[in-house]
Amino acid sequence: MNFFKTVSYLFHPIVMPITGAIIYFIVAPRFLPEEVIQSKIYGLFIITVLIPIVCYFLLKTIGAVTSINLDTTTQRKIPLVIQSALFLLVLRTIVDSYNYPELYFFFVGTLFSALCAFFMAMFNVKASLHMIGVASVTMFLIILSIHFGVNLTNGIAIAFISTGLVATSRLFLKAHNPLELTLGIFIGVFPQILLVNFWL
Repeated sequence: MNFFKTVSYLFHPIVMPITGAIIYFIVAPRFLPEEVIQSKIYGLFIITVLIPIVCYFLLKTIGAVTSINLDTTTQRKIPLVIQSALFLLVLRTIVDSYNYPELYFFFVGTLFSALCAFFMAMFNVKASLHMIGVASVTMFLIILSIHFGVNLTNGIAIAFISTGLVATSRLFLKAHNPLELTLGIFIGVFPQILLVNFWL
């Protein structure tokens, strides 16, 4: 039980966007000054990790959410709106399409995924946010490997294993059923594939 809870926290949806960004900066063969990379990572960490955590505690204080896993569709609506707004902020202030096209469209994809999850929640459909996050990063890693022509087999294998672990943990903890996991994978992967024509 503790192992699966640890997996769920390590691969929480909040940390997946910055994980994708770190992977990008490690993999991208183009030269980027160290100070630029650090400033981008710090900015992304503040917007995509710290601010959502602060918002979570504020929402928990007023009773809008009860768990960081957002167990019901009702609890998901406000956090997903906040997350979508933060992704828009990232696209306007930190990552631009000219200098970082791959990362830019990765965040456009994550924005689409968040909006899809929100609209599903409006209709009382719950897709796994954990699977959306890990699936989007896995697909991004695969596309980066093709785009840059680099061998990322080990990283992709780790990503697939991680995806399996996350799915298993969500089932074991009875947080989702197989359909909700499948929806999460689809919502995470499809926007990345849809947008790949803009930069591949």
